[in-house]
Amino acid sequence: MQQQLAHYKAITVLGFGVTGMSCVRYLLAQGIRPIVLDTRATPPGAEQAPELVAQAECHFGALQLEHLLQADLLLVSPGIDRRDTFLEMAADAGVVMISDIELFAWQVSVPVVGVTGSNGKSTVVNLTTHILRENGVQAIAAGNIGTPVLDCLLPDAEPADCFVLELSSFQLELVQSLQLKAATILNISSDHLDRYDDERSYERAKHRIYQSTDMCIWNRDDEKTKPLFRKKGMQQISFGSSDAAKGYGITRTGSELAITYDNHPIVLANELPLSGVHNLLNVQAALALAQALGLSMMAAIAGITGYQSLPHRCERIGEFNQVTWIDDSKATNPGAAIAAIEGMRPAVTGKLILIAGGDAKGADLVVLEPALSQVDELITLGRDGGKIAELKANSRQVQSLNEAVAYAAKVATPNSMVLLSPACASLDMFKNYADRGAQFKKAVEAWYALS
Repeated sequence: MQQQLAHYKAITVLGFGVTGMSCVRYLLAQGIRPIVLDTRATPPGAEQAPELVAQAECHFGALQLEHLLQADLLLVSPGIDRRDTFLEMAADAGVVMISDIELFAWQVSVPVVGVTGSNGKSTVVNLTTHILRENGVQAIAAGNIGTPVLDCLLPDAEPADCFVLELSSFQLELVQSLQLKAATILNISSDHLDRYDDERSYERAKHRIYQSTDMCIWNRDDEKTKPLFRKKGMQQISFGSSDAAKGYGITRTGSELAITYDNHPIVLANELPLSGVHNLLNVQAALALAQALGLSMMAAIAGITGYQSLPHRCERIGEFNQVTWIDDSKATNPGAAIAAIEGMRPAVTGKLILIAGGDAKGADLVVLEPALSQVDELITLGRDGGKIAELKANSRQVQSLNEAVAYAAKVATPNSMVLLSPACASLDMFKNYADRGAQFKKAVEAWYALS
């Protein structure tokens, strides 16, 4: 849908971080001088992109209602809570509010697939893009994964045959026009309850990805991902950890696990570059997305070759004294940690030692309890580490990641695995999840260098 911006006289960008900067760049490229608002006195864009500040009308600091009411079109960054009183008043006054994803939808002219879910989004987006590129398709990964979608539409952007978008619940809130060849909700677990009134509101935001898609790809292991309504002409395909007469599944072939399609094995797990049952589900979703964009199943499977897992997502740090260390710092909610525990447990013949804790962001941590029964040693730290420790007898609470690594190394036996899968955000102790993962790797290497 080539909807034009020309009939909007006053266009305002709210939020001047990564997304906001991309919105300003795009509007300036269209010959539009936007108004830029940010509640921070010195937002990231002010320091990182002074050339954009020079070309736009900027107001930084406490939000003024009059600035919002002057807008005909308001581009709202995903970090902005739309429950803000001034935003609600602006919406009531008729100000049109959209996201950068919606503006992208107005302009994009090539096929698009979308990925959302509480966990695994980045892996599936990167793997799908890798599969397509291995088959000669110029696929571009964008959205919540790091490259803002509007940067992909700039005149000097890399040409694209299709886009594979990672979409957060926040980005989906203001999307109406995005037409997708295929869409998947990988899973839904308790997350972001600091931004939503309840879990149902969070789920509804995720399900917006299905509103205009040709194919829904959903997870049989998580009924919350199943499309709520079946629209005429919309196809469905499911994936899961069990075998299935229709869709993707997993079965055991001899001593090996295999991914199946319509009950027929199509690839052995040991032939794939990703480990853990949870990653077999990610592979299934990626194969389905690639097929929706026109690849044959065999071409899609062949395209997996050479893929390397993303940093801090069940990333293998190394093996020291017959103990394997895994960095899953990206597991910032309980669902991600549960997936890692359940995915890795079958591969561990010694102890499974879990390091968890941080800022739970209001999530219900009790859901971790069944998975923790598969853990031999639990070590916790951070703001909500004590709450996790209460879920398992004889757990160990520590004050730092270095202390956690030291204790894990002492209690580990041959063929054990130490898994950093925090189930919490990192900002109580670290810059971000990547910093937490890097500090974990540093601590592990330092311990064995000294021991």
